[in-house]
Amino acid sequence: MKIGFVGLGNVGGKLSASVLRNGFELWVRDLDRSAAQSLIDNGAHWANSPKEMAEAVDVIITCLPSPAASAAVMEADDGILAGLSKGKIWAEMSTTDEAEVKRLGARVVAVGAEPVDCPVSGGCHRAATGNIAIFAGCERATFETILPLLTAMGRRVLHTGPLGSASVLKVVTNYLATANLITLCEALVTSKAAGMDLATAYEAIRISSGNSFVHETESQVILNGSRDINFTMDLVSKDIGIFQAIADRAGVPLEISPKLIEIFKDGEKRYGPREWSPNIIKRLEDATGLDIRATGFPAEIVDDEPEEPGYEVKPV
Repeated sequence: MKIGFVGLGNVGGKLSASVLRNGFELWVRDLDRSAAQSLIDNGAHWANSPKEMAEAVDVIITCLPSPAASAAVMEADDGILAGLSKGKIWAEMSTTDEAEVKRLGARVVAVGAEPVDCPVSGGCHRAATGNIAIFAGCERATFETILPLLTAMGRRVLHTGPLGSASVLKVVTNYLATANLITLCEALVTSKAAGMDLATAYEAIRISSGNSFVHETESQVILNGSRDINFTMDLVSKDIGIFQAIADRAGVPLEISPKLIEIFKDGEKRYGPREWSPNIIKRLEDATGLDIRATGFPAEIVDDEPEEPGYEVKPV
C-alpha cells in the first residue's frame, strides 16, 4: 500500500514518521519542505503537488490546522481531488467540522474514491510513539482496507460509524479536555492561594477521583513553567468552536461551552493566538499575582510506553 501524507506539523510529522517506520512506501508534502527533510532522508518521496501525490498513492492523508486549509488542499486546481480516481482513499486526519468533511467526502465519492475522517486523540507524545488513539468514520469495507495503516499510526482504533461521526466525537473529546484544563487551572491556583504545596496538590489530584489524562500531562508542564504541550490557544478555540456549532445545529442549549470559548478568546487576545494552550492559567496568575510552578516536573511530556501493535477497539 502506497501512502501520501499532506501536512507535517506537530501531529502530522509524527504520524507520517510512524507510517514510514512501519514499512509503508510514503510520499510527503508540506508548505515548508524542510519539515519533510528527515522523512525524505529516511526514504520518503517528495510530491511536487497534492494532485501528483494523489495520482501516485493508494491512500492520501491530510493532517492540517483548519477546515479551510483542508479545503484548499483538496479543491485547488492541482489539489487532491484532481488526482483521485476509483479505488483510492482520502483520509482526513485533521480536526474538522462534520459538515465540511461530508461536503468534501461527497466530492471524493463523485470521482470514485472513498473518504474517511480519522482524527487522532492522545497528544503529540503518543503520536510520536505510534500509541495514539484514532477514530475512523467511513464505510465498514473501507475501514477494513485501511485498518493496517491506522494500526501502524495508533494503538487503539475505533470505527465510529459513517463519514463525519469521527469528527463529531473528536471535538467532543477535545471539548472535554478543554473543560478539564480550565478546571485544573482553577484548582491549582486555588490550592496555591490556600497555602498548599503544589507538588503535593498535584499528587493529591493524581491519586484521587480528580485525576485525568489532562492532569497527568498538562498539569505537569504547567507546574514546570514551560506550558509546552505542542498545542496552541487558537487551535483550542477552533475545536471548541466546532463543538459549539454542532450543538447549535442540534438545538442543544449548552451553558459551559460558551464560557470556555469566552475564556480562550480572552487568552488569545492577552497572550497571542499561538501561545501554548496550558498558559491559559496565566489569566489567573495575573489576577492573583501567584506563580503556579513547582520543581521536579518535566518541560515536555514524553510517552514512556513502548510502541505496541495497534488494534481495533469495539464498542460493548
